[in-house]
Amino acid sequence: MSEVTEHTIKIQSWIKRLLEDPLTEILLNNSLLSKTQLETLLIDLLSEDIIGYRINYEDKAKLRLNDKGISRGSFNRTLKQANVNINKTINTVLLLGYLGIFKTTQLQPFIQISNNLNRYIKSYTNLWNRQNTESIENIKLKEITLLKKELEESLKRYITK
Repeated sequence: MSEVTEHTIKIQSWIKRLLEDPLTEILLNNSLLSKTQLETLLIDLLSEDIIGYRINYEDKAKLRLNDKGISRGSFNRTLKQANVNINKTINTVLLLGYLGIFKTTQLQPFIQISNNLNRYIKSYTNLWNRQNTESIENIKLKEITLLKKELEESLKRYITK
């Protein structure tokens, strides 16, 4: 198997796993990003970190999960749409804060969810990094599973409608 094919499979399986994650699904369904935009954004921002070298946009377009493949132009348009939606989301939050619509007490549940999400990411990353170097303790797996379940419930309660 060629190096490009191995990297393509590695990146696509990583993206597929992220997109199928229940936390990702909840957050994505309540965001301004489409699944395609998120996939494109992940490829653009993180694929080079996975394989360790620079990829041009034509090759990035080939990494999309779409079996037919897409053009570089289509990839770039989708990436631009994702970035516009992200900027609009951030500006909306800033606007609501500036106008006094967001009050600290109203944001507290979201801050707590954010803190828990950060804890989950750190625990998961530590576990992932240790996976190849030492055995994974059942206690750590249970901890992460519990934290993920708690996050899913919090997100459903406070974010979904």
